[in-house]
Amino acid sequence: MENRHINNAKVFKAFCDENRLQVLELLQSGEKCACVLLESLKISQPTLSHHMKILCESGIVTGRKEGKWTYYSISDEGAQGAQALLSKLTTVNLVCESAGEALCV
Repeated sequence: MENRHINNAKVFKAFCDENRLQVLELLQSGEKCACVLLESLKISQPTLSHHMKILCESGIVTGRKEGKWTYYSISDEGAQGAQALLSKLTTVNLVCESAGEALCV
């Protein structure tokens, strides 16, 4: 699989879990400490770490360490990239269809 497909899959993986969607909703109001996310989600610390790793690898969320805690926020650049990717993948390319090509990239 091409590198861009791997990266694109990471973006979609970030959105396909209810806990990760809840994290994104919590982060909509601004940066949050992992401790706040833990209290709100009622999940274990290892489970939160797993979900945050996936969100950060997708580029949609960024984390910064401060002391023993990590603070997370939605990345404007990552969110815009995810929106652009969804738009690109769901837009019909009429030029390709009219040319009769089976696969257009």
